[in-house]
Amino acid sequence: MSGYLTLTDVFEALIGVRPPGLERVVTATVVDSREAEPGALFLAFQGEQADGHDYVGDAFSRGGVAALVEHDVPDEGLPLDLRDPGVRLPDSWSLPLVLRVESTLQALQQLATFWRKSQPGLRVVGITGSVGKTTTKELTASVLARRYATIKSEASYNTEIGLPLTVLRLTGKHERAVLEMGMYDMGEIADLARIAQPQVGVVTIVRPVHVERAGSFERIAKAKRELIEALPPAPEGTAILNHDDDIVRGMAAATDARILTYGLSPRADLWADRIEGLGLQGIRFRLHHQGETIHVKLPLLGRHSVHTALRATAVGLVEGLSWEEIVGGLREVEASAQLRLFAVEGPQGATILDDTYNASPASTIAALNLLNELDGRKLAVLGDMLELGDYTREAHEKVGMRALDVADMLITVGELGQMIGKTAIRWGMSPEQVHMVSGNVAAIELLKRVVDKGDVVLVKGSRVLHMEEIVNALSKES
Repeated sequence: MSGYLTLTDVFEALIGVRPPGLERVVTATVVDSREAEPGALFLAFQGEQADGHDYVGDAFSRGGVAALVEHDVPDEGLPLDLRDPGVRLPDSWSLPLVLRVESTLQALQQLATFWRKSQPGLRVVGITGSVGKTTTKELTASVLARRYATIKSEASYNTEIGLPLTVLRLTGKHERAVLEMGMYDMGEIADLARIAQPQVGVVTIVRPVHVERAGSFERIAKAKRELIEALPPAPEGTAILNHDDDIVRGMAAATDARILTYGLSPRADLWADRIEGLGLQGIRFRLHHQGETIHVKLPLLGRHSVHTALRATAVGLVEGLSWEEIVGGLREVEASAQLRLFAVEGPQGATILDDTYNASPASTIAALNLLNELDGRKLAVLGDMLELGDYTREAHEKVGMRALDVADMLITVGELGQMIGKTAIRWGMSPEQVHMVSGNVAAIELLKRVVDKGDVVLVKGSRVLHMEEIVNALSKES
């Protein structure tokens, strides 16, 4: 078997046969026909807005060599029904191929599982948690890349489709893979772990995010624990757990893997102290591990980023990196991997903190804490936080309490956001300092009137509110 996925591998993964004459390398595995390239494998999914089967021809026109489909696609390539255990393979091949399967998703996961098993020398780091998965993934990959050929999940490819697509990008040259694992319900992380077969599992923090879909906070905690349960026993497996989170720390009982804890307490195996927020210049702190103390200054925003740095450091230690390699990787993380939070210039020379990717109670309070570290008049523009179930009111009230302590002006967006504003007023914030608006347009109009030189404006809310519209409108005014 070569170090690159081939069409022969696809057949072996799906039907257990390696037909000769199909050694063509699969250059990419895509679910969007526009991303197809010469040598690509296209997977046709039935989506809510579009049916991928309608775009098989487009994928082939761009050079795709095969497609996995769930129903016939007339006039497109050489059709083979892989659902038939007695399917007869041709003596000679003509590309492209249309391979019919029972389930495109199942076939994708089956192929990814097969390909992961074909990389016996690879070590995989799985990362899960309610908050901080993506930034931890980015920082961890930056650290490991100082020594190893490292692949990481693209963007937030952490789902039953995204993770297998990342696995299929593996080649024989890769030594480490850093894979983000998300979930909406029980069993999903276990499924992802069966595909990825991680030797190292990192859990960030467990909070009531996506409660509406998972059903309860307890189910969320159990679902996150599935990563730790999937780890091999020590010495091959290592669980890296947040000592500062009681639920995460308790996951140690669910595995025979080695345990390495991190946090802000000297009781953790790896811990930090003397944390100093430097505003937009980053953070400074000390790292402690097995009697060693390392002084670190990093370009990460917000004191809460120390936990992100601790996770990446822990993985580096487990994988045998030196302190020089670890600190170098922490410092060189790409700007796009920061907190998904960016500082842009706004009107009148104000600073806009764009943290509009998404919002949970923990991440919103962390963003408010960063705002609190900065000089200037502080404006917090906070929107609805969704999918919190029974925790919705309590979560918005907690954010309102923190906004009261931090913000000189509070602007809430959306119906749920009003809970933030009403809580802040109820606990002592002047009503003149609080503005509750229904949508982005009203927020933009208000901000254009009130933002002044030296102001710092935090903009944050759930993804569906598209609060990046606020940032875009303000940045255009600069």
